[in-house]
Amino acid sequence: MLRTVLACLLLATPAFAQEDPGGTLNPDEMSLDRVIDNIRNGQTSMMDCASGYGMTKSGDHDPARETFQACADAGYTASMAWMSYMDQNGYGGEFDPDASAEWNRRAAEAGDPLGMFNHGVDLMRGFGTPQDEAAGRAMVDRAADAGIEFAQRLRAADYDLDVVTPDADNWRYAPVF
Repeated sequence: MLRTVLACLLLATPAFAQEDPGGTLNPDEMSLDRVIDNIRNGQTSMMDCASGYGMTKSGDHDPARETFQACADAGYTASMAWMSYMDQNGYGGEFDPDASAEWNRRAAEAGDPLGMFNHGVDLMRGFGTPQDEAAGRAMVDRAADAGIEFAQRLRAADYDLDVVTPDADNWRYAPVF
């Protein structure tokens, strides 16, 4: 009889077990789900922000946008450039040239050379921002002086935008009346 009671107690032990107060065993550390959990919990890191690249390149634009948005808001200028890309192409949201240009402006003002280049081109085109050719060229020059190859090439071509953007894309940047 005692053996039967002991056997029943041993079998019932998992039902009485409590959750480990030390945390989760084998946490999900290396997945995009973990990145999204981190982002949603207000935790951004360079690695989490860089994961947005893989998300958007694989077509997962909604989580990529969520990741880039949080990281851009936290001051990561590379994520600002990606938010501009997302808005310029309507990935994970509507096509929004004004928002795209605003992200480029923010990155430029934060001192990011790529942001300077992109903001300069936006100003030259009047894409999402009032057109200002002189201010755009000055911004491109700052990017070129910082070592951005595209900016150096654009400056060397006397600011001919076809050098950095195929003429097949000109329709996108045409003024909207």
